[in-house]
Amino acid sequence: MQLVAFSFGFKDFIDILLVAFILYETYRLLRRTGATNLFWGILAFLIVWFLVSFVFQLDLTGALFDRIISVGAIALIVIFQEEIRTFFYRLGARFSSWKLFRRLNPADEAASRQQILEITQACRHMASTKTGALIVLAGEGNLKEIVDTGERLDAIVSARLIENIFFKNTPLHDGALVIRDAKMLGAACILPVSKDQTIPQHYGLRHRAALGLVEKTDATCIVVSEETGRISVAKEGKIREVTADELFLILQSATNLEN
Repeated sequence: MQLVAFSFGFKDFIDILLVAFILYETYRLLRRTGATNLFWGILAFLIVWFLVSFVFQLDLTGALFDRIISVGAIALIVIFQEEIRTFFYRLGARFSSWKLFRRLNPADEAASRQQILEITQACRHMASTKTGALIVLAGEGNLKEIVDTGERLDAIVSARLIENIFFKNTPLHDGALVIRDAKMLGAACILPVSKDQTIPQHYGLRHRAALGLVEKTDATCIVVSEETGRISVAKEGKIREVTADELFLILQSATNLEN
């Protein structure tokens, strides 16, 4: 019996890492759409195909599997085209060097700091009064499609104006406020709701809408809970609760401002 020599080099290590990364990102995308069973089904099919084609080398069965994979790949691209587009968008965003508020008067550090103070002050006060709020801070994307779903604004960022927009009896309080380039662009904007089945049940619709947007774009969302008054920050598909002081530090760090 002849033994088959086995060698493992650096190229093989990189190959395994790439496959693991692709599988992990695919699982994350499908998990948000509630299609985790589909992922495990695809993974099981790929394992069987690998065994049939490369381990046992069954030519007829392997050819059949090859045909199924060719057609199935096209079908998956059509069905999950939005998720695939989101994957490549976020992949590109990870390697970009953008900074939140980079466009907010980048030559004037004092102006950027003032806007952070206005947003933080508004969130602090709304948290104390349990006023629900959803604020979107645009990244590289202009979010024009999101802004078009609400009422157009062209106003300088102001704590009093933010609080007035989200005051319960005002017509613009239900929806998101979009901020970009030192301006409040739109209010009462509609955001896509996340389909992630792992989101904790105590998170409300505002939190799910914030997650729905940050899963698809490089924006940052700030949520003030109407039930608890707690402040949450959502970014890169994740959300966590913060204090007003922590919110200030997060925004300050994003602008690369000194303390």
